[in-house]
Amino acid sequence: IGTPLLPQAPSSELRTLLSEISPTNIRLAIEKLVSFGTRHTLSSQTDPERGIGAARDWIASQFREYAEASEGRMTVEVSGYEQGVAERIPFPVRIENVVATLRGSVESERYYVVSGHYDSRISDPNDFEGEAPGADDDASGVAISLELARIMATREPAATIVFAAVAGEEQGLYGSDFVAQTYRNASVDVQGYLPSQERNMFTNDIVGSSTADDGTKDPYTVRIFAQGSPTTESERIASTRATIGGENDSPARELARFVVEVAQNDVTQMNIPVIYRLDRYLRGGDHRSFLEAGYTACRFTEPNEDYKHQHQDVRVENETQYGDLIDFVDFEYTARVGMVNGAALWSLANAPSPPTNVTLNTTLLTNESQLSWTASDSTLLEGYEVVWRPTNAPFWTHQIPVGMVSTATIDLSKDNVNFGVRAVGRNGYKSPAVFPFPGS
Repeated sequence: IGTPLLPQAPSSELRTLLSEISPTNIRLAIEKLVSFGTRHTLSSQTDPERGIGAARDWIASQFREYAEASEGRMTVEVSGYEQGVAERIPFPVRIENVVATLRGSVESERYYVVSGHYDSRISDPNDFEGEAPGADDDASGVAISLELARIMATREPAATIVFAAVAGEEQGLYGSDFVAQTYRNASVDVQGYLPSQERNMFTNDIVGSSTADDGTKDPYTVRIFAQGSPTTESERIASTRATIGGENDSPARELARFVVEVAQNDVTQMNIPVIYRLDRYLRGGDHRSFLEAGYTACRFTEPNEDYKHQHQDVRVENETQYGDLIDFVDFEYTARVGMVNGAALWSLANAPSPPTNVTLNTTLLTNESQLSWTASDSTLLEGYEVVWRPTNAPFWTHQIPVGMVSTATIDLSKDNVNFGVRAVGRNGYKSPAVFPFPGS
């Protein structure tokens, strides 16, 4: 039923945008961030040359420079709060994030966030005086936020795109918690019982190296980590999700499928395996803050981490170099990860908003499946598609155009396949699919 689903080919506009991502700019940004000696959250906030304050001010100056080319569409804010004594915070400290917001030209209430953390650490998580270059973890992620802001500042996405550099990640996700909660407190998007698909977030954390600890190189792969059942769901909804077999169709998994569909192509040259976990085993990152605030979020990370160059004092031991040094960063690789992010963000921001209130009629005793949803009045919208796949398939396999409607009956049994509904734009961009819950 329907036609085989093909990846969304990048438009000429998107191809041009991605071609402007510069490995040289990526290198220059990482070099500058490393030059501050340490960017530990507890380090100096007033020294103009060393410490997290100097890094913060430089990042803000870069964003403001890019904003000058935006004709007022991009604004830059340095905001934060005073964090009291807590885990890995032995004395009160100011946590400040640098956020550049490129306002959407059509549906500015929809936000898509790309972030990296600009703080760094070494072996002792509370050593704020030692050299902590943090080239891969996570100057590489900040460099992507900066480069995408530079390129997109001169353009007009339909929805709002946010480029962030957050602090406090290594001490406990303090900066990203503040951003996510600030959005939640000011937002009407997080409502009902499903995580919002109006505000999506990607964190790039450890995206600078294509070389594993055994020397194996994989310069054309970046992992995307996608949480299963949301921890913010009510007990009732979580139980329903488990009953209908929707654990692999969480909003984060649908976002990850979308990324593969729009960003795994000849332009990025990247392979994007979806890892069915919130993060690396028993580890965490800034996307967790957004997930816990009810948003949809995923993490990008290089394919094989080398732990000699992560959270290590800079030293030579048994003729082996330790430390997160810039010598071990592959700038071409990081630029390609930037392309993956750019393709995903631009495609999300220019597609119509995903459908809401998507349900599957469970009152009909039939082998047909009736889906319903709330149609949008968006001027971007051309119609809707139903997508489906066998229950054991990782990605959507078929698509069925249904037009500008709010219900569709498909000649397939809901027992045997998984369904999704997505919006199709007049410009050809398509939203992530939304998994239906039982309805009538």
